[in-house]
Amino acid sequence: MNIRPRRNRKNVAIREMVQESRLGLENLIFPVFLKDGANIKEEIPSLPNIYRWSIDLLLKEIEGCMELGIRIYDIFPAVEDHLKDQTATMSYDPSNFYLKAIQKIKETFPELVLMSDVALDPYSSDGHDGLLRNGKIVNDDTLPILAKMAVAQAQAGIDIIGPSDMMDGRVGVIRSALDEAGYTDTSIMSYTAKYASAFYGPFRDALNSAPKSGDKKTYQMNTANKSEALIEAKLDVEEGADMIMVKPALCYLDVIHVLKENFATPVTAYNVSGEYAMVHAAAQKGWVDYNAAMNEMLLSIRRAGADGILTYFAKDFAQSLVE
Repeated sequence: MNIRPRRNRKNVAIREMVQESRLGLENLIFPVFLKDGANIKEEIPSLPNIYRWSIDLLLKEIEGCMELGIRIYDIFPAVEDHLKDQTATMSYDPSNFYLKAIQKIKETFPELVLMSDVALDPYSSDGHDGLLRNGKIVNDDTLPILAKMAVAQAQAGIDIIGPSDMMDGRVGVIRSALDEAGYTDTSIMSYTAKYASAFYGPFRDALNSAPKSGDKKTYQMNTANKSEALIEAKLDVEEGADMIMVKPALCYLDVIHVLKENFATPVTAYNVSGEYAMVHAAAQKGWVDYNAAMNEMLLSIRRAGADGILTYFAKDFAQSLVE
C-alpha cells in the first residue's frame, strides 16, 4: 500500500504535529453567576461545581481563575423576584447590583474582559426574553429596553455586549444606541442562532428565569432548521455584530460549521448548562472519564469552527493543564 494514514498516527510527536484543531484557554469564556448580598457561595444542584456568588466572593473566584489563565468572563445576574417587573426596569437602573458589581470587577481587574447578557428574562416577571403583551412577545417595543440595558452595561464597564433575546433588529438598535452614547469600542457578540433547546434547564435553575407561561419558540429558533441560521447571521452582521454565536453547541456543530464557512466574522458557541451537566452525571456514574469527555466535547466545538467557546468547563479545563 502506497498510502497508509496510520503512519501519521504512529507516535505522539507526529500526531501532535499534524493535529488539525487546537484548543487553548484563549478560546474559552467562563460564565459565572452573580447574586446580590455578601459572603454568598450558593450551590446550584443541577450545575455541579458552579455557584451563585456575591460580589465579594466572586472577586476572589475570578482572581483564582485569572491565575489559571482565564481572561474572559460572562456575568449573569440572579435577580430576586421582588426586583422583577413586566418591563424589566431594574435592568438599566443605576442601583442595580449587577451594574455595580461590573464596575467593581473592572476596577479590581482592569485587564480582564467582561461579557454581558442582554435580554429581559433575568429581570422580567414574565420570564421571557422580550416584552409580553396579551400573550404575545412584542418585538419592536422590546428593542428600546434592550438598548437601555446595553448602554447601562457598557457604562458600567462591559467589554462585550451579548444580546441573547432573539428579537428581530436588536443588534442594529443596540449598535446605534451604544454609538450614540459614545461606546463605539464596545463589542457585540450576538446570539445569532439561539435554538429553542431542551438543554437550558440547569441555567434557568441558576437564575430562576424560566417562563411563567408558554415557551420561547416564537423567538428562539426551530431545532430542525439550519438554513435559517444563515439568514439570522447575515442580518446580525449587517446590523453591526462583531461576533456571531451558536447556542447550544453540541447538537448544532453543523450550524457552527456552516456559519464559519460562510462568514468572515468570528464565530463563537455556547456549550450550555445541559451539555455540561450531562458529562458530570455520566462521570459520577462511572460511565465516562470526565476529563476525556470534557476535552473531546470542547475540541469538537473548535473543530466545527468556533473561535470562542462559552463553557462551564473553563475552570476545570484550565486546572487540567496544570495538573
